[in-house]
Amino acid sequence: MPLAVIDLIRGADILIYPLALCSLVLVFILCERGWALRRPAILPEELAEAIVAGRPAEGDERSVLGRIVRFARAHPGDAEGVRAFARLEVSHMERGLPYLDVIYAGAPLIGLTGTVWSLVRVFSSISGATGLPDPVKFTSGVSLALSATIIGLSIAIPALIGGGVLQRRVDKYAAQLDVLLARLLAEKTEGRGLATPAPAETRA
Repeated sequence: MPLAVIDLIRGADILIYPLALCSLVLVFILCERGWALRRPAILPEELAEAIVAGRPAEGDERSVLGRIVRFARAHPGDAEGVRAFARLEVSHMERGLPYLDVIYAGAPLIGLTGTVWSLVRVFSSISGATGLPDPVKFTSGVSLALSATIIGLSIAIPALIGGGVLQRRVDKYAAQLDVLLARLLAEKTEGRGLATPAPAETRA
């Protein structure tokens, strides 16, 4: 029969606490980043279409693209500054994702440590007189010892999958922002060119 959840927790012993912390952080990051990386919060459809079509676009604080547009409007002629601001916004989109890599790498190691610790206790309980363990207790102890590794892997797998999906989403948004930013800066350059005064002899 499969081990009950309470048996898994008991088998992990004291290392259930860092494993529980890893699982809580994992759930928080997946939920928070999943909500923060919604398309309307990054690339509002109307604003993106306005930039592509060359129509006047006004940014706001409700989206990443809106903040970039607003910064670009407030700093005309500073293309490098706008690009740096865009890179900063992309960096903010990746907030929390490196912790998923830490959880993915660390949770199985914590679980393995718990397993080894439990196995040490199981083998230390072998009778010194006979040199043989009680078969029932020994089998049960080994099964419980492996529960820490099971918990660690159960945390690491969602961290790996969730981190990969979210990172892929950030990369996709970053590529789209790069295209829209190039379009926005090209419009501003063209606008400055149209506003350049004609030479004196032409005006004459």
